[in-house]
Amino acid sequence: MSLGDGNQSSVTTFILLGFSEYPHLQTPLFLVFLTIYTVTLVGNLGIIVVIKINPKLHTPMYFFLSHLSFLDICYSSVFTPKLIEILVMEDRTISFKGCMVQFFFVCAFVITEMFMLAVMAYDRFVAVCNPLLYTVAMSQKLCALLVAGTYAWGGICSLTLTYSLLELSYCGSNIINHFGCEYSAILSLSCSDPYFSQMTCLAISTFNEACSLLIILASYIFIVITIVKMPSTGGLQKAFSTCASHLTAITIFHGIILLLYCVPNSKSSWLLVKVATVFFTVMIPMLNPLIYSLRNKDVKDTARKIIEISFDPYLSKQILESFLFAFNIEL
Repeated sequence: MSLGDGNQSSVTTFILLGFSEYPHLQTPLFLVFLTIYTVTLVGNLGIIVVIKINPKLHTPMYFFLSHLSFLDICYSSVFTPKLIEILVMEDRTISFKGCMVQFFFVCAFVITEMFMLAVMAYDRFVAVCNPLLYTVAMSQKLCALLVAGTYAWGGICSLTLTYSLLELSYCGSNIINHFGCEYSAILSLSCSDPYFSQMTCLAISTFNEACSLLIILASYIFIVITIVKMPSTGGLQKAFSTCASHLTAITIFHGIILLLYCVPNSKSSWLLVKVATVFFTVMIPMLNPLIYSLRNKDVKDTARKIIEISFDPYLSKQILESFLFAFNIEL
């Protein structure tokens, strides 16, 4: 199979080892990951629906949050179903093209989420530091451009990294010591010089991590300065509650990324890489809706009302009509 000009590969399929070295854990892990994936889908879809049906939540902050939930659904759905499958199926293979497609989408969604969190930090900066001009500064047009820019940049970076992997030859072992097509696991199977691909990955990863963290750090430095100058404790508490959920999500997301960067590239560290990747691709998408719903009064109140009216037939009919109207659906 030709991969590029002059690059040939005898590998057409890969075998994903997953957690096969722990056969007694296959069934428990299957149940755990299936439960987590279900909670992820329900939680993130719930966030999107709650934001859509509650007019009070039609603000830039919740607009970005709905896209964050969408991204969590997307990159969790690229990795987790295959992980669940190889835990119970004897066939652990994935085609070469399927592997590259999986890598492309996971990479695109992760980079997009990285900058979505940075955009949300900028949004919190404007909300806390310029509350009177918030709706003017964060206009619908600007919000749409910021979201479109994050998706476009994620796609460009992922396309570049995927191309760098496609330019390599794969003619040796086809066994991936991972549960998915993770960059370092794919690169370890190459039988050609990976220098260009490694340098490309290093440049893109460093630039993206540095830029996103710089935006977040600068935004929160100004937020802290503004909060310190606030005369009333009520304003301080409101500002803190506005940023607490976002700070929690950022800490978990970037903490695990930095952990993966710091892991040495050796066979003994593969288990740590797999566990960290599980947290990154499986746990984080489940935690984000919990973080934002548990620490956000508006989201909790809307969710509580939905649960309450679900037991009242008359109110259930009204909320269904409101939901259909919000999504422009006719009965």
